[in-house]
Amino acid sequence: MSPVPNHAIGTVHSQSVKKPLVAFKHPLDPLTPDEIAAASLAIRHYVAEKTDVNAIKFIGLNLLPPPKKIVLAFLGIPTSPGAKPEAPTYIIRQAESDSYNAILSYRGLKWRVDTFEKVPDAQHPQITLEESLVAEKVVRNDPVVQKLAAEVGIAPHQIFCDGWAIGYDDRFPAQHRVLQALVFARFSAHENLYAHPLVVERNSCRENEAHHFPPTYKKAVNGLTLTAHSTAPPELSNAEEALAHSKRERIRPPLARQNFLPDLISEDDKHFKFRDDIKPLHIVQPEGVSFKMNGHELEWQNWKMHISFTQREGIALSTITYNDHGEIRPIIYRLSLAEMVVPYAAPEYPHPRKLAFDSGEYGMGAMANELSLGCDCLGQIHYLPGAFVNHNGSPAIIKNAICIHEEDAGVLWKHTDYRPGGRSQTVRRRKLVISMVCTLANYEYIWNYHFYQDGSIELEIRLTGILNVYVAGKNEPTPYGTLVAPGINSHNHQHLFSVRIDPMIDGLCNSVVESDIIPLPAPTGSISNFGGNAFVSKETVLTTEAGRQFDWAKERRWKIVNNARKHHASDKNVGYSIGMKGGATPMLVRPDSWAAKRAGFIRNALWVCRDVEGPKGSRMWPAGKYVTLTREEPEDSLAGWVKGEQNVEDEDILVYVTVGTTHIPRPEDWPVMPVEHLSVTLKPNSFFKANPSMDVPGTYDLKSVPAFSTNGATNGTSNGAQCCR
Repeated sequence: MSPVPNHAIGTVHSQSVKKPLVAFKHPLDPLTPDEIAAASLAIRHYVAEKTDVNAIKFIGLNLLPPPKKIVLAFLGIPTSPGAKPEAPTYIIRQAESDSYNAILSYRGLKWRVDTFEKVPDAQHPQITLEESLVAEKVVRNDPVVQKLAAEVGIAPHQIFCDGWAIGYDDRFPAQHRVLQALVFARFSAHENLYAHPLVVERNSCRENEAHHFPPTYKKAVNGLTLTAHSTAPPELSNAEEALAHSKRERIRPPLARQNFLPDLISEDDKHFKFRDDIKPLHIVQPEGVSFKMNGHELEWQNWKMHISFTQREGIALSTITYNDHGEIRPIIYRLSLAEMVVPYAAPEYPHPRKLAFDSGEYGMGAMANELSLGCDCLGQIHYLPGAFVNHNGSPAIIKNAICIHEEDAGVLWKHTDYRPGGRSQTVRRRKLVISMVCTLANYEYIWNYHFYQDGSIELEIRLTGILNVYVAGKNEPTPYGTLVAPGINSHNHQHLFSVRIDPMIDGLCNSVVESDIIPLPAPTGSISNFGGNAFVSKETVLTTEAGRQFDWAKERRWKIVNNARKHHASDKNVGYSIGMKGGATPMLVRPDSWAAKRAGFIRNALWVCRDVEGPKGSRMWPAGKYVTLTREEPEDSLAGWVKGEQNVEDEDILVYVTVGTTHIPRPEDWPVMPVEHLSVTLKPNSFFKANPSMDVPGTYDLKSVPAFSTNGATNGTSNGAQCCR
């Protein structure tokens, strides 16, 4: 229960203000579409009246959150074990813009610009969908591209491209905003354009443009040779010189249609038909859902949290607490995807530039799908909208951006007394799912945050969509990829994610403990290890800011603890363990590679640093706020933060977890990839007195019936009274 009314005054400095200037139910509620429009208008007025800037293009406009302690005081959440919540204060509603570093406050019934700073020339805000679509038009209308396409049978209207940030290319001036266009052909509306990749790649910025033809590999006596003398990029040149440098032949794109839309598949294959042996499977909740919503705040099975849409992260979950038999126990202040990078493995230029920061360069929220009831989400669904700013300052609105629902998740716990006459108990597990689907050109990412009745949390990341592909000539070797279809080469790559955990395990002062599972060194037959079976968990508290490697041989694991509270039986500090086995992935690029220079977070599986709150909020972005076109990480990044080696024991800390997957493509991943998934878990460890789900009732589902019946006999029996009661 909030100790103050469900609104906040738009100033923290004057408590004499009588009426609310802006109302919100939770201080972390995202900017509404009306607020986005009003704040962007305030920036336009400021630019016109107080600067010599001629025009402004909006890239990002988001809530600037209040300091943690102010938010926790507003919500009545204590900051340490056994303490009372701090007294609430009035809250400033603030916003920040990324086009220019602008901070705004809502004061005096209107948005006002507090600070306005030019972004340094070599730093670039995110690439927007609007810019990518403009780039496609530019490429389609480029006479050089049209000529090159015509030489392989492609008409101008058939030219399509995906606009990617250029990755790393120091041949272009750092201050120029450059896109690389990966070019494809599309022969009819809605057809799978990725089935027809073209060799040419075009880059453009204000003063420079370039066309590239990657070299290729040839079979030789001693293995494979590259047609160019090196994998390094050539000097910027025209198309003819670029083709000559690559020493490869022009080849036509594959023409075979490789569609995924059912009607187009039927046109391609007259014998195609859907499987007809799948019976309906419905998810019903006749009494409704078990969760409650109050705006962006959710309550379910003792959990309470705030759910927010952000342009960059997509979903951000905040102020996560658990009601432990009447005690409201804080667990996580904020949980989100902070960054990700997708380095591709082909070394020949320009493929190393395929180095996508899908979150930092494009924004998961900006690329979120409008979800469909009964398709993307099944059952009884509640949706939350999302809004972000268009170039002109108007709000772009996604009505169904975030999906919330419940799912059966198998057995929660079970035991059977095997002795004659023994009883058993089975309790089924239910999970709450908070999800979003984002399309980044060819790829789809599905973000599922799961909450369980035993106090566990899971972030499940699912990957699907269409592989990034490149054309391959007949009999052309593909040492760094797989021919998923004739003439279509998909390169090896990794997806590496940085998950930001801002913990508050029973309060803001937390520590991280590293555990290695080590066999006892005493030999078999010795007095201390006669059977040779002993192993122990060796725990080390991380005392200074650092990055740590995952160690499979030692079954390494980490937990976040609060040293001010101990478990009554284990005598261990209350905490939550981080489970990474479902996603631990080593960095495969070289330590001094372009990818590692720009995304230093991939060097370690776990990082811990102090949080530092300032006028622009907390430490957030592990590879820096502006990652588009970077050539190395800025100091204001995770690798820079840990150089301070500040104390992180019993402090307000941040934990960054790096997980991922290494994708060696298969033909079965084509034309659309079946879902691949990985996960990170957070499980209570000496946090609760015992299993917190003992009070979940066993449910004898009367809707469950035998699947088959033959001559009146069934292969199932009704033991509901025995197994669930």
